[in-house]
Amino acid sequence: MADVKTHASSKPPSRTILSLGNLPPKRTQFEPVRTASRVDPENPPWPAYRGYHKFSFANATMGQRLPTILGKAIDDTIRTLNEEYDETRIVDLTKCIERMQELMKDLQTNQNLRVIKDDGEGDVAMWNKEIAKFFRGKNFMNATWLFAEAYKYRRLHECFSISQHWKDYDVFFRQKCDTFSRSSTAVFELSTRFAEPFEYAKQASDADKLKAAKLVFHELTQVCLWGNATDLSLLINMTEDDIKNLQSTGGEHLAETEKNILGNDLDKIWETKVSKLKGGRIDFVLDNAGFELYCDCVYADWLIQSGIANEIHFHGKRFAWFVSDVTRKDWSWLLNSMMYGSLFPNASDSELASLRQMAARWKKYEQEGKWVYEQHPFWCTGYAYWSLPSEAPDLFIHLAESDLVIFKGDLNARRLCYDCQTPASIPFETAIGPMSSADGAPPVVSLRTVKSDVVVGVDQERADKLDKEEPGWRISGKYAVVLYSEGTPGEPNP
Repeated sequence: MADVKTHASSKPPSRTILSLGNLPPKRTQFEPVRTASRVDPENPPWPAYRGYHKFSFANATMGQRLPTILGKAIDDTIRTLNEEYDETRIVDLTKCIERMQELMKDLQTNQNLRVIKDDGEGDVAMWNKEIAKFFRGKNFMNATWLFAEAYKYRRLHECFSISQHWKDYDVFFRQKCDTFSRSSTAVFELSTRFAEPFEYAKQASDADKLKAAKLVFHELTQVCLWGNATDLSLLINMTEDDIKNLQSTGGEHLAETEKNILGNDLDKIWETKVSKLKGGRIDFVLDNAGFELYCDCVYADWLIQSGIANEIHFHGKRFAWFVSDVTRKDWSWLLNSMMYGSLFPNASDSELASLRQMAARWKKYEQEGKWVYEQHPFWCTGYAYWSLPSEAPDLFIHLAESDLVIFKGDLNARRLCYDCQTPASIPFETAIGPMSSADGAPPVVSLRTVKSDVVVGVDQERADKLDKEEPGWRISGKYAVVLYSEGTPGEPNP
């Protein structure tokens, strides 16, 4: 066979090697891919997590966790149905169960997100505006994870809110109560320490008092932080030993776990804000009911007694939300069960007395207006907190009056940071956008046990090392962050 000559133009081109020594060095940290004016719920500042992202916790949540949680909610409602005797209420609750089963079908077959029915709640307009403007035609898996997950819980509430007799039924209430009743070791560890009124040592100088207050602040903030480990939406099948391990509040345990606080602004919070407060106002945007709420109240009690604050506002949810989030019913149940209940049959008389003594003081705070429980409709929407100034200006102005707003838990952290693929090294102030930079933005703290993908305010090398050596560290609850933004002075102008 004759040789075939190759045309010169078909030869592979020779490779040119470029020297890049004089170019600027590579950057490892980048600005958001979208400017603030271009950010919206479907297009967060960095790429969003979505249910079809198999590399993220969103995939496991939307595909497995949410159907499991909904199945348990249906089981709870059937149990209530079997305990009911009134025919009208039985028929009404049967329709609620049918709506839950319809929601399960929509979730498992990945249906498009429909509008929320007008059930008289104050959030309906916000939900349907967000769906129409940003998520029209989207389904459970391709909408942003933050919105789709919140939407599922709003639809679950709708199953009951359009009924006649079961409008405020909480499918998670039994579970929340049961978890607290199995938390006796940690509950009495705190009550026996804090039942008696807090006071400084006699003859203590002002410097000694300040030093003592800093130590208590440091430890109680960590108790408040790690109390967040008990998240029922993530820990569906906990044993009693699991709960005890999660809720250990001993000093040695706290010293050990402080090494797992990846971004730690505790000293900064004390030095720049808390140590200077006298009779201020502090707000808690609450997360979980039960033991975590109990820890929050112990912390708030000390803030009042120490003189740091004379007014504490607690922000809860209007209805059952993300399994274990605090509702007004949970709030009242905690205080009344501490005062009158028999949750801990093996407790000693002195332990029970310590619990009642604290409950009496906390109830007095409520009566005097020192503790205020609130439930704004915005907290049960699908919006990230970047949208809080624009979508709930009344709430933003209210928060702007606070000396310090403490956001508890993983979901609040996700909403602060827009729950997107933000590089770990991005500063907290940048990640929370208008909640730091808007005129009048209050000082903000995020106390979070890390249980989902988004992490900010952490050394990038540490995060990369953990990604390599401990896959799954972002959802394990083993690590935490305590992050602080000083806010922006000025009059709020949402």
